[in-house]
Amino acid sequence: METTFNLFRKVATVSLGCLMVCASAAAQGKKAPLVFSVENTGAKYAEPRYGTPDEQPEVAALTNPFQWSRGKGEAKSLKQWARRRSEIAHEIQHWEIGTKPTVPMDSIDARMNGDTLVVTVHVRGQVLTLSSKIFYPRGGKAPYPLMIGASHNSIPTRIFTERNIAMMVFYEGQVNNYSQFGHPAGRGNYPFDRLYPELTENGAYSEWAWGFSRLLDGLQKLGAAVTKIDMAHIGVTGCSYAGKMALFCGALDERVALTIAQEPGGGGAAAWRVSRTLGNVETLDKTDYHWFKNSLKAGFGGERVNRLPHDHHELVALCCPRALLLLGNPDFEWLADPSMYVSANAALTVWQRFGIADRMGYSIVPGHGHCQLPECQYPEVEAFVDKFLLGKPDVNTTVRIAPDEYKSRYDHRHWVTW
Repeated sequence: METTFNLFRKVATVSLGCLMVCASAAAQGKKAPLVFSVENTGAKYAEPRYGTPDEQPEVAALTNPFQWSRGKGEAKSLKQWARRRSEIAHEIQHWEIGTKPTVPMDSIDARMNGDTLVVTVHVRGQVLTLSSKIFYPRGGKAPYPLMIGASHNSIPTRIFTERNIAMMVFYEGQVNNYSQFGHPAGRGNYPFDRLYPELTENGAYSEWAWGFSRLLDGLQKLGAAVTKIDMAHIGVTGCSYAGKMALFCGALDERVALTIAQEPGGGGAAAWRVSRTLGNVETLDKTDYHWFKNSLKAGFGGERVNRLPHDHHELVALCCPRALLLLGNPDFEWLADPSMYVSANAALTVWQRFGIADRMGYSIVPGHGHCQLPECQYPEVEAFVDKFLLGKPDVNTTVRIAPDEYKSRYDHRHWVTW
């Protein structure tokens, strides 16, 4: 039997350890940047070694977002997270969506045609032009924060206009016009493919994220004096398939201060591993493979999903240390919101480690149509907009809202083993 002294010593040691961890997280939180001035702070780091799908170890739980790709040790500081973040981004592109090419600023031409931003990208003698009108607020003072809708903005515009936030839309069809409806050009025939004919295996989400970043290049190159836009306060949002798009765009460009992914469904914030255990939901086997590389299903379909070296809680975590709000709608089973709930809580551990858990939230609320934000969710969206686009530091953004049954039926601790 242990003595009272030994028990006290154990409790004291654990308490001291907790205090040290909390103090370290708090210290990192105070210095964690809210946004960056470059697309990818991890560009200097080399790609990890991949191997083949058969060579990947089976991991039935969610993969450890902190663990280095080589399998030894973890990222414990924000500086180390920049490197680990680079590894995750490389893995997602390699295994899932295809390469998002980098473009030097001297290959970008940008101009304003009235209130319309026009960006021309030059790659190996080929050009691609993007354009989008900026809707400036009637009040306030330039430079303005900017919310960009991925394909469309489903959040009520008054949330932004009443706050003197500028708005624009990223028209993804200018890069890759794939749609589940109509007559898209098809792989190898999109505007993007003229510039990068070697990347025809790409899924649409890598190409759309690439095009979104080129709009930011244009804004950055022209500067606030010309565009009237504050590059330190840019957000992106989208719903459904465009909710996935917004998440990929925000995750893969660190110039985005706030990402709001609305009802992104499977292939977005939901984890592939978790979704496979649910009912009639979007899974790795049942998604649209115009969006992803065909090799994703070939390599990791069925039970082989456990060999995928990452999962979508790590896609979510790519937004850290920047701000992210996930919006769900459990009335639509296909969206796999129980999986997004698990994934969100798993990703939250990254923000928690760095003492900035208030920068990541989720709100999963029933009782409304698809992509129709109910008024009961306005406060959560407004809080994130106020804090991360308007710079109001005292706003409460600790948002953890989900149906009560999720907490018992879909306990994320079953999946989080690190």
